[in-house]
Amino acid sequence: MILQQIFDAINLGLVILDRDLKIQEWNRWMEVHSGIEADKIKNSSIFDTFPHLNNPKFTRSCKSVFTFGNFCFFSQKLHHYLFPFKTKSLSEINFEYMQQSCAMGPLRDENNNIKYLFIYVQDMTEVAIYEHKLVEINMRDGLTGIYNRRFLEIKLKDEFNRYKRYGGVFSIIMFDIDYFKKVNDTYGHQCGDFILKSVSSRASSLIRNVDYLARYGGEEFCCVLPETGIHAALAVAERFRTAILQQENNFDNNVIKVTISLGVAEFQKDMESDSTLLKKADEALYKAKKEGRNMVVVMQ
Repeated sequence: MILQQIFDAINLGLVILDRDLKIQEWNRWMEVHSGIEADKIKNSSIFDTFPHLNNPKFTRSCKSVFTFGNFCFFSQKLHHYLFPFKTKSLSEINFEYMQQSCAMGPLRDENNNIKYLFIYVQDMTEVAIYEHKLVEINMRDGLTGIYNRRFLEIKLKDEFNRYKRYGGVFSIIMFDIDYFKKVNDTYGHQCGDFILKSVSSRASSLIRNVDYLARYGGEEFCCVLPETGIHAALAVAERFRTAILQQENNFDNNVIKVTISLGVAEFQKDMESDSTLLKKADEALYKAKKEGRNMVVVMQ
């Protein structure tokens, strides 16, 4: 009776299966998160309620426990969950199902024979959310919220290697804010930060979900456009230029308008590395600034 109270009070899911993989015990935690009362699930095969568990990994693990007395672990990072319970987290990072760390092991009788196996289920959703946020912090620019240079360099290298191997086309756009120092000198650095956020937000609204916009440094940005040839990339760059030109930025009762200069370059199969592509876009950007700013230059 005392053990039963602990069994039901513990903040873990506990399930006991017999050799036929029928459920013999189903604790209170499992009742709460599954919505299934113990009396309604006991003595039924675990596969009746959770048919997705009828897979080689799970069945091999059960056999290993009963045959050799092994302990088997199901990491949240690899498997995410055993039991598809809806998460109750209120975080803005949403997982469809509770993220679980699970393990199974043998239960022996007085003669040391393995009669049952247990499964414990630990809710790891909050940990997974925290880890996800840490990854996001490392990938995102702290001011603008778009991707940072570190992420861009990794993504650009991945895209370059992929297209180099399998063929196809992609392009990048580099742009920066014209006379940005003048904005800082005239209105202050808080206004400069406001302009950076405003420009990045507007540009972000003009790209697809598969595109990647990053702050490259200071007032300079870079956009990676997968499966996009030079002519389509030029059109995107022109949309950027026009949208920023027309945008009014209201800061501290001042209406501030800025322009951007842009350089566009397309991946070429004979390029040696991703840095070659980046250099071409940078050269195009430099030419745009040198020839008068507020324009798009393509580097073939």
